[in-house]
Amino acid sequence: MSAAPAVAAGRGRRVHPAWWAAGATFLALLGAAGFRSTPGVLVEPLHAEFGWGIGAISFALAVNLALFGMTAPFAAALMERFGVRRVVATALVLVAVGAGCTVFMTAVWQLVLLWGVVVGLGTGSMAMALVATVVNRWFVARRGLVSGVLTAATATGQLVFLPLVAGVVESAGWRPAALLTAAAALAVVPVVLLFLKDTPADAGALPYGGTADDVVAPQRTGAARLALRALTDASRTGTFWLLVGGFFICGATTAGLVQSHFVPAAHDHGMPATTAASLLALVGIFDLAGTICSGWLTDRIDPRMLLGAYYALRGLSLFLLPPLFGTDLNASMLAFVVFYGLDWVATVPPTMALAREAFGARSAVVFGWVFASHQVGAACAALVAGLVRDALGSYDVAWYGGAVLCVVATGLSLAIRRPRLPAPLV
Repeated sequence: MSAAPAVAAGRGRRVHPAWWAAGATFLALLGAAGFRSTPGVLVEPLHAEFGWGIGAISFALAVNLALFGMTAPFAAALMERFGVRRVVATALVLVAVGAGCTVFMTAVWQLVLLWGVVVGLGTGSMAMALVATVVNRWFVARRGLVSGVLTAATATGQLVFLPLVAGVVESAGWRPAALLTAAAALAVVPVVLLFLKDTPADAGALPYGGTADDVVAPQRTGAARLALRALTDASRTGTFWLLVGGFFICGATTAGLVQSHFVPAAHDHGMPATTAASLLALVGIFDLAGTICSGWLTDRIDPRMLLGAYYALRGLSLFLLPPLFGTDLNASMLAFVVFYGLDWVATVPPTMALAREAFGARSAVVFGWVFASHQVGAACAALVAGLVRDALGSYDVAWYGGAVLCVVATGLSLAIRRPRLPAPLV
């Protein structure tokens, strides 16, 4: 045991086991992102083949997004009870089953069940609750940076899968594309089982950059009770509701609007789906850089100021978006993609840091509830934007509405009060 502090500080081994855990987590999030990032490419093919309305398909997407978020706090508690490795491996299998079985569907309720419920539960069992759990257990130093890198896994999934899936859809149809994403999720399962230990102690180490005082033992009983008690206690604080409100709008203006409806909106203006999907993938490239940079900044700058700036800039870009759509790719649209990409989920590291400051050791579960609001916002925006498109024949009102919401999120973020010292829930 005398060598443990050296391991925790990053000495005595060439690679601290925390980095192996982070790498396996990144790949798990990447595999889940394969299906999470592609619904926008599948909307038009499903509409063309089955004749389902955009609103009906958007409802399935809304169910997916809502469950993706609402599962998070319970998933964080299940990771405490059963271990991270078991929960993540099971979640990846769920994603693969849900994605693969969509090739047999013939009715819209089956789309809701498979795409909405099964995949939603699987992806929700990982997502940001997994990021918060791994970062809190394995890292003391570099927390902001690591949370940024892991959050960026979804963006990398977008980068890897969107153009590929769009090309497969165009050349072979949507069914091979769904099978491709199912295979990607399954391929990550062995990596998780081999490299993702539940705690640093399982690898004979202390948290990276930490000491024995930084070790928090997992709570092995009462997973559901833990999740609900964390919600009850956190809901008594103003910080929780300000974070919830801001993250609701974050989800509405990213996964709900842009990720779900950018490709169909571009298609409305005559842009080929493969071109639009490539633009959305380019968002993922710049999001990778923006989120990692945001994690680095979160270790150095007041997280409230970062959040306020991110939401204000996002609102401005959404306000400027509608006139940029057209049949041809133009420099202004490329500028939007770069600008929006840098801001996509840059909000996660500072939000996670504020939750950790306010709620201490139970912040992973509390952040799961905050993230649930993110996905509820995404679900609402995905559904409303689809209904707006069906009713008005255009997405313009949805884009402008998102811009207004971002102004509200800016105010909510700046209103958060930081404690002088961390105040964990007891």
